Amino acid sequence: MEEQYGFFAMVDRMQYINRWGLMRNSRTENIKEHSFDVALIAHALTCIHNHLKGVKELDPYKVQAYALYHDCTEIITGDLPTPIKYKNDIIKSAYKEVEQEAAQTLSGLLPDFMQDEYLELLAPDLNDDESKLIHKIVKAADRISAYLKCVSEENFGNKEFVSAKEEIGKTIMAIDLPEVRYYMDRFVPAYGMTLDEISK
Repeated sequence: MEEQYGFFAMVDRMQYINRWGLMRNSRTENIKEHSFDVALIAHALTCIHNHLKGVKELDPYKVQAYALYHDCTEIITGDLPTPIKYKNDIIKSAYKEVEQEAAQTLSGLLPDFMQDEYLELLAPDLNDDESKLIHKIVKAADRISAYLKCVSEENFGNKEFVSAKEEIGKTIMAIDLPEVRYYMDRFVPAYGMTLDEISK
């Protein structure tokens, strides 16, 4: 019998881990759908980045892959609320260690020849300029995705996300990437529109 591996079945379980656990949600969002949203936005940000630079500095599909896997370790760690995760350097450092262990555990569910490739996606090495820029773009996409969740909840009449939207908006404005401003100015307003308005 051929050896079997559980990696992709484990990744599929991202659908059972809900985000925004401390907030009253009009519609729950799991980390699997969130990862799709982040990958979509990160790909767009990279295309915009290359356009603004006038050269293909980054591969949009490579950035998209990093974005798609950016929260996979939460299958093991769970979704720790942001105010707790980044409360202080001790918690941040400890959580990084836990994430690294989770990445090792997940990559161990793959055949040997695939493990290093996926470990890089699950726990990126940020030792070079390209990796640092990719990480920055994926983090920006993650913030934009969170902002859009707040917009969606606000559109449902849920006031629970009003202050979160304001705080996340501030963190997005502080990101030193012109492609982020481009996306926020040109694509985000449509999220508050009706279907008919979007279609025009």
